Amino acid sequence: MPTTETEEHRSLRSAVSALGKRHGRTYDREQLWSEAAKLGYLGVNLPEEYGGGGGGISELSIVLEELGAAGCPLLMMVVSPAICGTVIGRFGTAAQKQEWLPGIADGTRTMAFGITEPDAGSNSHRITTTAHRDGVDWLLTGRKVFISGVDLADATLIVGRTEDSRTGRLKPCLFIVPRDAPGFTRRQIDMELTAAEKQFELTLDDVRLPADALVGDEDAGLLQLFAGLNPERIMTAAFAIGMGRYALARAIEYARDRTVWDAPIGAHQAIAHPLAQAHIDLELARLMMQKAAYLYDAGDDAGAGEAANMAKYAAGEACVRAVDQSVHTLGGNGLTREFGLASLITAARVARIAPVSREMILNYVSHQTLGLPKSY
Repeated sequence: MPTTETEEHRSLRSAVSALGKRHGRTYDREQLWSEAAKLGYLGVNLPEEYGGGGGGISELSIVLEELGAAGCPLLMMVVSPAICGTVIGRFGTAAQKQEWLPGIADGTRTMAFGITEPDAGSNSHRITTTAHRDGVDWLLTGRKVFISGVDLADATLIVGRTEDSRTGRLKPCLFIVPRDAPGFTRRQIDMELTAAEKQFELTLDDVRLPADALVGDEDAGLLQLFAGLNPERIMTAAFAIGMGRYALARAIEYARDRTVWDAPIGAHQAIAHPLAQAHIDLELARLMMQKAAYLYDAGDDAGAGEAANMAKYAAGEACVRAVDQSVHTLGGNGLTREFGLASLITAARVARIAPVSREMILNYVSHQTLGLPKSY
């Protein structure tokens, strides 16, 4: 794994940063999405034969991080190109790739991703959304919750479970559900979190899907699922690092300019040292994120799984600390709309909670990496 970025990655980072700064914190999501798509940033990880950039999650994470650092993160990048685009690119049929990848790459089509359920929580093995065959069709029934951007999406990639004909056990499978499918309804969740993308609860009531709605092999199970979940964790880390960098930059600027008792407050170690520590934490998290992306792009799914979880954990913690210290540095100004940091107090916690809690990541590391016994 390279320990420094390539010239291509530095150029990409610089170009996306310039785009983000043109839009800034008061960005219009649709305008930014459209411009990022035209410049090729949304599909940078998708195959060239379908209009993508031919890169990987390494490149896509750079795009999201730099937009976040400019104050204008695009949350649906985590979902549409990173999760859904990756899964379809790896496991979809030729027809599915042709139908979805060009539109995802150029931003004209968007997909949401539905896995979380009201009663399953972090235990994906308890998912109750089920699919069974009805002739050549599938019938999909269940509920999903906290699904991002369903109102923006042309379809949702739903995680359901089917019965394994060999064992009788339920196994996860992925289905493309069009937004206007009969029996597929959504309800917006009233969130205190301020974000351009809304959250929804979904109901699937015997949603009839054609046979080709199934993505990949019916018997592949967890392999296909984690092909999307590992990029999700890496991109969540990018989202968090970008947010932390944005907050930290505002605090540094303030600490340089704000003068009390004839000296900038940034000259005092009580202000300077916590900001320096926040910067170090963000840089360390980025290194783990880059390792995870490198392993994933290299095809090491097992190694990427461990690194992606660690990257998401480190980035979430670093983001929360950076935002907290930045708000604290500004004092009362840190809670005003003028400086735009107060809303990040809530937003920063998303990286701790979603798409998997830090406690579940600690469970994963203690079991998978350290070999300790499970408590559940």
